[in-house]
Amino acid sequence: MKQDRDQIIYSQLTTGDLKTFRSLLNLFAEAFDDAEAYASSPPRNSYVEDLLDTSHIILIAAKHGNDVIGGLAAYEMKKFEKERTEIYIYDLAVSGLHRRRGVATNLIKSLASIASRRGAYVMMVQADPPDEPAVALYEKLGSREEVYHYDIPVPKDRGIIDDTPR
Repeated sequence: MKQDRDQIIYSQLTTGDLKTFRSLLNLFAEAFDDAEAYASSPPRNSYVEDLLDTSHIILIAAKHGNDVIGGLAAYEMKKFEKERTEIYIYDLAVSGLHRRRGVATNLIKSLASIASRRGAYVMMVQADPPDEPAVALYEKLGSREEVYHYDIPVPKDRGIIDDTPR
């Protein structure tokens, strides 16, 4: 847990943090203007508890008093080619009233501390070029790579891989 001069507390969500988790979903829905993804079909409490008990999902909330004002969702990915892990920042948002105060930077620094303790060798994040504040933040903290991103649909049937036990 980290506290800054504005009394903003940064903490990783763990089992039992259902209320904070729900507030984090609402923050993401509002910040990304995407209620369909984040608020239309919220997961059951048992699902959330299992999620919060999983080590490969890292959720960090920035709270000012009882209000969640920022949050970060990341995934720890164990690599196959070497015994190492990467951390992928999937979502990062700060409420409009609290932007430009270092909250996003401190969320990333909190994640970096967790990543360091876990022995991760890199943290990654994707930013869309029209999102100038995000691009500016990530340019300040890391180096940019030019990549292409593709969404590949998952077929509704079981696909072509035979996953029958042998």
